[in-house]
Amino acid sequence: MDSIDPALRAAVGRIARVPQLLVACDYDGTLAPIVEDPTKAVPLPESVAAVRALAALPQTTVAVVSGRALRDLATLSRLPSEVHLVGSHGSEFDIGFVERLSPELVEVRTRLRNELRQIVAGRPGVRLESKPASIAVHTRGADPQISAEVVQAVESGPAAWSDVTVTRGKEVVELSVIPTHKGLAVDQLRTQLSASAVLFIGDDVTDENAFGNLSGPDVGIKIGPGETKAGFRVAEPIEAARVLGLLLDVRRNWLFGERAVPIERHSMLANGRTVALVTPEGRITWLCHPKPDSSAIFADLVGGAPAGHFSVAPDRGGLPLGQRYRSGTMTVETRWSGLTVTDWLDHPLVDEAAGEQSAHSGDSTLIRVLTGSGRVRLDFAPRPEFGQVAVQLQPLGDGLLVLGSNEPIALYSPGVEWEVVADGGYEAARAVVDLAAAGGSVTLELRFGSHSLDHHRVPVHDRQLAAEQPWREWVNGLNLPIAARDLVARSALTLRGLVHEPTGSILAAATTSLPEELGGVRNWDYRYCWLRDAAMTARALVDLGSLTEAEALLRWVDGCVERTGGHPERLHPLYTVDGFELGAEAVIDTLPGYAGSRPVRVGNLANHQLQLDVFGPIADLLAAVVDMRGSVQETEWRVLESMVEAVRRRWHEPDHGLWEARLPPRHHVFSKVMCWLTVDRALQVIARHGGGEERPEWVGLRDRIGHNVLEYGWHAGAGAYTVAYGDEEMDASSLWIGLSGLLPDDDPRFLATVLKVEADLRSGPVVYRYRWDDGLPGREGGFHICTAWLIEAYLRTGRRADAEELFQQMVDTAGPTGLLPEQYDPISERGLGNHPQAYSHLGLIRCALLLDGQLTGG
Repeated sequence: MDSIDPALRAAVGRIARVPQLLVACDYDGTLAPIVEDPTKAVPLPESVAAVRALAALPQTTVAVVSGRALRDLATLSRLPSEVHLVGSHGSEFDIGFVERLSPELVEVRTRLRNELRQIVAGRPGVRLESKPASIAVHTRGADPQISAEVVQAVESGPAAWSDVTVTRGKEVVELSVIPTHKGLAVDQLRTQLSASAVLFIGDDVTDENAFGNLSGPDVGIKIGPGETKAGFRVAEPIEAARVLGLLLDVRRNWLFGERAVPIERHSMLANGRTVALVTPEGRITWLCHPKPDSSAIFADLVGGAPAGHFSVAPDRGGLPLGQRYRSGTMTVETRWSGLTVTDWLDHPLVDEAAGEQSAHSGDSTLIRVLTGSGRVRLDFAPRPEFGQVAVQLQPLGDGLLVLGSNEPIALYSPGVEWEVVADGGYEAARAVVDLAAAGGSVTLELRFGSHSLDHHRVPVHDRQLAAEQPWREWVNGLNLPIAARDLVARSALTLRGLVHEPTGSILAAATTSLPEELGGVRNWDYRYCWLRDAAMTARALVDLGSLTEAEALLRWVDGCVERTGGHPERLHPLYTVDGFELGAEAVIDTLPGYAGSRPVRVGNLANHQLQLDVFGPIADLLAAVVDMRGSVQETEWRVLESMVEAVRRRWHEPDHGLWEARLPPRHHVFSKVMCWLTVDRALQVIARHGGGEERPEWVGLRDRIGHNVLEYGWHAGAGAYTVAYGDEEMDASSLWIGLSGLLPDDDPRFLATVLKVEADLRSGPVVYRYRWDDGLPGREGGFHICTAWLIEAYLRTGRRADAEELFQQMVDTAGPTGLLPEQYDPISERGLGNHPQAYSHLGLIRCALLLDGQLTGG
């Protein structure tokens, strides 16, 4: 592989990453070396192996386009049926083609054959090859003089006929009754297969038609000497086989994911404005900017190295000794022998003297402090817009400028000598730093929203302490339980890190498209604020003693309600962090996905679903907030009234449910329970803080909804409350028939539902959402939030030992720094889904508080 020209290697690297790839090549002189006897032309084993493997890849088509008759090509090549064979320069796409020639063309072909037989008669070494739509005159074995005479006779005779198409190759002239050539054949394949790009390899003059039709991202490779329209050249067929091998390696890695770090092993950085993920090896693989639901500048997590990363590692290599959060902060330390990398996302800095933001601080800064005595290798590969925008890197003064993006970005890195290199059509910067020679410490500051490379007046150590102090003060003010105290603190900090401070919204998760099944299609964008998830997150923080996040979220919800124009029942299930409707869901088909799990989605179609449960968690949060504070603010009254009104208008309708299945709406039990909960919590607020006000119409509404769900949600065949009215399938969310307080803990119907969920949906340390067909292929892991619900149900029904056991099993699935993704697969023992997930951490917090006795049910 090292012998391949660097420019060709780069071109292969680019084309290997297109969504739909067509690989087409000639046979003689390309897959098979040229031999005197055409019947002995067998392909190189290396070529056959590469072609077979490429043809077996998804989103990849391989075709052999030859001048040989299709039957002969199939006999000689012995390639599998996955490889498309095209014979006679594109005249034959299948064996039965000759039967489709019109009688007129059959007559022309017969006349052509008779004429050519007369020309070659008595000419030793000249051979005619009859094909379904053409006849080839081979002169390879003839004396040069005889060859010249035959070619002259052919050119002046039948080659000049108006109804004959001539293709000239190496010592062969082919005359066809159908106007075609290899270029048209490749174009036809491209159209039929919707190929994003074509790689074509050939050696013959006849291959120039294919080379001439290539454009854009296509790659043409000529074998041997001679003028060519191809962009690249190799000397021999064996070198072409090496190119195919390189293409195979790169594309296979792209399709199936290069070595994928287990999802749960990623740590999150946060500063209240955006988030980033760092691997256990100190590689920044995810960072969106300026907001967490903006496009990514580093998307290695779902696109591999070409999608952007920022890597730091010892020059000698080796795995780190460990990674940890600094206690009570969102600062991550990754340690090797002789090297420690300390990472955090800094807040915009304020010039205290001027009382305004520093001119060079931008709006967020990723700070990486390297300390130690060894040599360190740095790789900086920013790829804005999920790698869709190529940028230039300009070394300047004490760092690098990122040019070509629509926002300024600068990497302040004093003392680092960067080398800017081409990297698959993009630019990357690399450097090796000797920490001992640099005094034991080097600071890297990736400044967003700024092109300043000026030295900061505040020492980096002081800036680190200033960034960490708010996190420490906040977590030290929480009422943490004894059970899993450290893990609860990390969960609380994680939830706090998912809060978007400028707006008060709360992310469901930090990422998009981390798969619910490795290699599957259940990949969704969770970088938005779901009303339900956010309210439940804020409720968990209220339970720990923090009101700030809940109050900010309720103000954000009030803004969303106001924008409905008096129709709170039209609230969407989710919004951008700014509180506006999402754009259309889209797929970035140039990204291979985490571990080859495609598609990578941006946006979420659930935005347009009807999910009637969303009002309940908001009302529940509001009730908890006012109970803790002892009073209700004006905006909160407005939100509470809106939630009840939304329920009044639509509770009786079917909806899509909290799991957002892309199926027709149903009367989901959970949605109905949450509608009941909305009115129940509103009445609780009225009773405790309403100054004696009575709302009999709300009482009647609550009771009607309660009676409805208790009657119609029960399924006699299942012996439990199920997913939806009339459906026998179980769903973990049906546990809320008791968790909500609608049924008392000792009600036999609740007890039966708990047992049924346990029997049907629990598997070891996890509880699955459901087993019913949701219309999507594949399977998923167990949901941590569902596990948390069953733990609470165990506690409510007197099964404390079972609750403690399952809680410990849940805790044991967390990553080494205490983070949880959405799901866990007990078979592969790996985390799945977006990461870190608010649901998972709020569920852990609630279970710990319940086990500790700090909370009671309801």
